[in-house]
Amino acid sequence: MIIKLSIVIGCGYFIYTKLTENEQLNFTVFYQNLIKNKVFSPKNIAFLLIFSLFNWFFEILKWKSLVNFIKKISFSNAAIQSLASLTTSLITPNRIGEYGAKALYFEKKHRKQILGVNLVGNFYQMLMTLILGIIGFSYFVYQHQVEIDFHRIFRFLLLGVVVISAFFFGAKHFNYRGYSAEKARGFIKKIPLNLNIRICFFSFLRFVLFSHQFYFLLLIFNIDISYIDAISAITSIYLIASIVPMLSLFDVVLKGSVAIWVFSYFNMQPLTILSITTFMWILNFVLPAIIGSYFVLTFKPNFTK
Repeated sequence: MIIKLSIVIGCGYFIYTKLTENEQLNFTVFYQNLIKNKVFSPKNIAFLLIFSLFNWFFEILKWKSLVNFIKKISFSNAAIQSLASLTTSLITPNRIGEYGAKALYFEKKHRKQILGVNLVGNFYQMLMTLILGIIGFSYFVYQHQVEIDFHRIFRFLLLGVVVISAFFFGAKHFNYRGYSAEKARGFIKKIPLNLNIRICFFSFLRFVLFSHQFYFLLLIFNIDISYIDAISAITSIYLIASIVPMLSLFDVVLKGSVAIWVFSYFNMQPLTILSITTFMWILNFVLPAIIGSYFVLTFKPNFTK
């Protein structure tokens, strides 16, 4: 109970400080900007919440489909596990705490497999971000003649290749308490093709939903920008933000900084962009994390072998 309370209180405290002590955006100014642009009108709130609900609907459906490959669970159980793991993982780098949180819901004999399917789900979400992000960023760079330091990018890619090669070399010989790369590879190969396609499709739908939720907020704030320019900018933001390891809690800061740089090419006010990225964070992370706090507090670990 002390651990569960610590997680919930810690999560709540960090969310509170991030909203009220944000050096980039004063909370009072942020709130007044939302009021000024009528973000809280019933129609706008309804549309924004629908985007968030469907975003999490497909995330939960994705998790249910992956887990059903191992053990049948209901949609409600998948929802509880997804929301509780979000709350638990919010203060961990790149939400890595999600892996352990979800695994604790299952018998010990299934936990290695649960870690595996969770990795698969996150892989496809990252893959969609990379593919669509690269397309959008390429258009953005071409359209706005963005100057890029290709020598720095080459050094970065070279470092990435070295790190990835070292990782796979180390993983090949990794064996700890039954965890090994060979077993992981064998397990992933067993996942049927139709399940891979379904998870890839759900990941694509999620990316489309939250990118268009961002676009809808641009419309609410009366931003004069074409659909193609907006989507290329939004996908570029998610691409850049996704490749920078960071505490999920500070994801709003990272996306805000990247968004200011991207939308500066459209002569947009930083206050507007920061307000949009912060409100997106509230809708898709803070509200689900608050709901997930209840499931964290009522969580009972599964000690079955």
